[in-house]
Amino acid sequence: MGVANIISLLSGVALFLFGMTLMGDGLKKVAGSKMELILYRLAGTPLKGLLLGLAVTAVIQSSCATSVMVVGFVNSGMMVLHQAISVIQGAIIGTSVTGWVISLSYIEGTGGWLSLVSTSTLSGIIAVAGIYFRMFSKKQVHHHIGDIMLGFAILMFGMHEMSGAVAPLKQNEGFLSLLTAFSNPFLGILVGAAFTAVLQSASAAIGILQALSATGAMTFAAAYPLILGIAIGAGVPVLISSIGGKAEAKRTAWLYMVIEVFAAVIGAVLYYLLAAFIPAVGALNVWVVNPFTVAAVNTVFRMVAAVFLMPLNRMMEKLVTAMIKVSEQEKEANASFDRLDERFLAHPALALEQSRLTVVDMANLALKNLYRSLDIIVDKFDAETAKNIVYYEDILDQYEDKLGTYLMRINSNELNREQNENFSKYLHTISDFERIGDHSNNLCAVAEEIQDKKIQFTEDAVKEMYRLSEAVREILGLAINAFIQDDEEIAFRVEPLESCIDGLCDQMKANHVARLQAGKCSLAQGFVFNDFITNCERVADHCSNIAIAVIELNHDVFDAHDYVNSIQKVHGTAFERYLKEYSDRYGF
Repeated sequence: MGVANIISLLSGVALFLFGMTLMGDGLKKVAGSKMELILYRLAGTPLKGLLLGLAVTAVIQSSCATSVMVVGFVNSGMMVLHQAISVIQGAIIGTSVTGWVISLSYIEGTGGWLSLVSTSTLSGIIAVAGIYFRMFSKKQVHHHIGDIMLGFAILMFGMHEMSGAVAPLKQNEGFLSLLTAFSNPFLGILVGAAFTAVLQSASAAIGILQALSATGAMTFAAAYPLILGIAIGAGVPVLISSIGGKAEAKRTAWLYMVIEVFAAVIGAVLYYLLAAFIPAVGALNVWVVNPFTVAAVNTVFRMVAAVFLMPLNRMMEKLVTAMIKVSEQEKEANASFDRLDERFLAHPALALEQSRLTVVDMANLALKNLYRSLDIIVDKFDAETAKNIVYYEDILDQYEDKLGTYLMRINSNELNREQNENFSKYLHTISDFERIGDHSNNLCAVAEEIQDKKIQFTEDAVKEMYRLSEAVREILGLAINAFIQDDEEIAFRVEPLESCIDGLCDQMKANHVARLQAGKCSLAQGFVFNDFITNCERVADHCSNIAIAVIELNHDVFDAHDYVNSIQKVHGTAFERYLKEYSDRYGF
C-alpha cells in the first residue's frame, strides 16, 4: 500500500465523516426540536423508551447525539435516570442503521435495475437533487433536505474512496497477518474501542470496518471482536459530554458506557461459548465477511444484547448510582426541591408554604453566591470558589424553573386573596433571585479576567470597589431579610440604599474617567471596572424589586413608580434619614 493509497484512504475517511455530519445535521434541522420533545415526553415505559431511542437515532444517524440529548434532559431534571436507560438502549440499536446505509455504496450492477442503485448512479442522482434543493429553492426546509442529500452523496463517495484505497491490501501479507491478530478477542476488542474513541463515532468506525471487509480478506473471527470493541469505544464522546454536569448527568453518561460494556461482554460470552461447543457456530470464524454481513452482525449483536440487558436495567441503575456520588451541595438542593410535592397541590395553603420555604432557600443561595463573587474580586481570587459560583448559578436556574412550574400549578386552584398575594410575591421574586445569580456569575467572570490578565487597579479604584461591594452586600442582605421576615420596615430601607448605590456608581465612573485622562488608568482596566460597577448596580435594582414585592402586599400598590412615590410621601423623613446614613457610610 503506497503513499497515494494512504492519502486516498485519509481523504475517503474525511469525506465520509463530513458527509455523515452534514447528513445528520440536516436531519436534525428538518426535525427541528421535535426529536427532543418526542424523546422527553414519550419515554414513559422501558419499551417506549427503547423504541423512541431507536427511532430518533435512526433518523439523526447518531447514538452519541441521542445519548447526549438524554444526558442534557437528566442534567436539567426533565428526565430521571431509569427513563434514560431504555432510551440509551434503543439508541445503541438505532446506530446500526447507519451500517445499512453505508452498505448501499457497495451495490454495483452491470445492467438492469441494479445499475440504478449502484454507488456512482445513486450518488450522482442524489447529489444533483441535493444541489437543486440547496441552490434553487427559497424554503429553508428544502435547504436542509438538500444538505441531507449532499451529505449522503459525500458519504457514499467517501466510502468508495476508502474501498478503492484499501483494495490492494487483500494481496498484502502484513495486512493479512494483522487481521489474524485481530482474531484474538481481547486484542480485537481493545483495538476497536481505542479506534472508535479516537474517531468519536461508532458509525464511522463501522464504516471503515466495512471498507476493510470489502477487500475480501477479513474473516468473521477478525471482524466480530472489532465490532464489540467499537461498541465500547462509542461511550467515550458521551462521557465527555457530561463533564461539568451534575451527578445525575454523569451517571447517565456512565450508564451508556456500562450498557455498551455489558453488551460487549454478553456478545463475547454468547458467541465464544457457543463456538466452543457447537462446531457449526465455530465454523463461522473462517467465514469471509463483506460490508453487508458486517452491518447484519452489528445489528444482530446490538439487538440480542438489548434483549438480555433489559431485565438488568435496575441493576445497572444501582451500579452507576454507586459509582457516581452526589455532592453535599446537590443533596441540599434536591432536599429543597423535594418540598415541591405534587400531593400538596390539592391544598393550596400547604403548597404555598412549601413554595415559600423553597424560595427562602433560593434567596439564601443567591446571597451566598453573590458574596462569593465579591470576595474573589475585592479580596483574593480562588479558582475553586469561582468554579462553585458557576455551579450554584446553575442550581439557581433550576430553582426558578421548578418553582415557576409549581407555582403556576398552584394557581390553577381557586385561591383566596391572601393566597393570591403570596402567589404573586413568590412568582415575581424568584426571577429577581435568579437574575442576581446571573450577575454573580458575571462578577465571577470579571474576577477571572482580572486574574488571567493580571490587572492591577490604583489604590483609589480598589477603595471604591471595596466600598461598592460592601454597599451591595448590605442591600442584598436587607432585601432578603425583608422577604424572609415579611418585614415592611426593613423593606423601606432598601430604596434609600439603592439610591445611594446609584450615586456611588455614577461617582465611580466619573472618577475613573478622571484617572484615565490623568494617565493613571488604562482602557483594559476601564472595561473590567465598568463591568464590575454595572453588575453591582443591576443587583441593587433587583433588590429594589424584591422590596417592592414585600411592600405591595401591605399597601396594595402594584406599580413600581407608585411605590417609589409612596416612600417619598409617606416615609419622606425616614427616606432622607436613611439616604444620609448610607451616603455617610459609603462616602457618597
